[in-house]
Amino acid sequence: MLQRLLLLAALTASTLAFGAPDKVLPVVQAKLTSPPFVPPPTGRKAPAKVIVELEVIEKDMPISEGVSYTFWTFGGTVPGSFIRVRQGDTLEFHLKNHPSSKMPHNIDLHGVTGPGGGAASSFTAPGHASQFTFKALHEGIYVYHCATAPVGMHVANGMYGLILVEPPQGLPKVDHEFYVMQGDFYTTGKYREKGLQPFDMEKAIAEQATYVLFNGAEGALTGERALQAKVGETVRMFVGNGGPNLVSSFHVIGAIFDSVRFEGGTLAQKNVQTTLIPAGGAAIVDFKARVPGSYVLVDHSIFRAFNKGALAILKIDGPEDKSIYSGKEVDSVYLGDRAAPNLKAVATATTAAAAGTLTPKDQIAAGQALFAGTCSVCHQANGAGLAGVFPPLAKSDWFGQDPKRAIGAVLHGLSGKMKVNGKDYDSVMPPMNQLNDDEVANILTYVLNSWGNAGGSISAADVKKERAAKPATTNQAGH
Repeated sequence: MLQRLLLLAALTASTLAFGAPDKVLPVVQAKLTSPPFVPPPTGRKAPAKVIVELEVIEKDMPISEGVSYTFWTFGGTVPGSFIRVRQGDTLEFHLKNHPSSKMPHNIDLHGVTGPGGGAASSFTAPGHASQFTFKALHEGIYVYHCATAPVGMHVANGMYGLILVEPPQGLPKVDHEFYVMQGDFYTTGKYREKGLQPFDMEKAIAEQATYVLFNGAEGALTGERALQAKVGETVRMFVGNGGPNLVSSFHVIGAIFDSVRFEGGTLAQKNVQTTLIPAGGAAIVDFKARVPGSYVLVDHSIFRAFNKGALAILKIDGPEDKSIYSGKEVDSVYLGDRAAPNLKAVATATTAAAAGTLTPKDQIAAGQALFAGTCSVCHQANGAGLAGVFPPLAKSDWFGQDPKRAIGAVLHGLSGKMKVNGKDYDSVMPPMNQLNDDEVANILTYVLNSWGNAGGSISAADVKKERAAKPATTNQAGH
């Protein structure tokens, strides 16, 4: 009799913890999606047993144009696959580690109530699979990540993603849902330095990120890959921050969030301009597309956007509403070198340079795309400059006297008075340290071959030589 009572007590406790026994729960295979896509709402009125299958894959992928990195991924993407379930669901989680992996991995889901968020039950060697079960007790948007030592290295290599636990009634219907996740990356090479870049543990410990990115790569959500919506449609973004170190000041330039479920919780704030998302945290932002144009997603710690890559685009199409906005927008002010519709010419030049087939024509095309976002705000799209302040690049006698001295101007900056085409200018040009050798060479080659200048070309080797040389003690422009 005592054994029966103990068995009954155990079954009762199991039912309380995980709901009804598995045999009475409908079994559902979770539909996982790669960023920026989100699975459709569950649409279920009652809990289910949800089978989640997720594979760890270590793979080389682009982190910027001409730059690759060995990412450790959940599902082959950074961030990892999006998981969507309902509050009260029982999740049977299967974690596989591909045989080609070099490291063991596990998973810590912030939506789990249990030791390590599942990490204690999911340590998985290469070529193995692990399984554990948990109940989704709380609604919200939660980060998941690898928690195998050294934890920071696994996260810094891209091992994070989001799991959405819908409330029983579901979320309010919207026209578009997007999956965006920020992360900071640490490479031995500097920003945009070409080739396969290894992870730099010293930079990571010092929290000196080389890249701060949305969805794992510079340009992952720009150009042809920009997010899309139409005027009058409602947009929801599930925004996470994998870290491992930096807090995100998430902002969409030109939009105000109608609603923000901050820190992934239940409470919502209204009419928000910028929302803080901690490392290992997430938020749900909703807003309506009211005016057409390119809306730029940034980390408003602004150097991260323009000098480390934390920039994405939401392209909204449709009729203008001049009662809301006059339509006088200049995307290049905000987009930096992402102002062009796409950077195919830059990618083409990068590939050609690696193959040893780069031509001046390739350089000019790439330089034109880069100039549009990097230089045109001051020097103007036609190279005319601004009277008394920014000297002209068109038909420039300063260029004509010694084209290669422009390399030093770009790398080291210029300040003070100078005379160009017989007119005086007095301003400051800051060093453009964010540009790599290829980019400087391509921009200057474009300038030399545009607007009546004499032509010629600048090579990456020329730029590299000047970069290695000690700059002059003064940045005076001279004549």
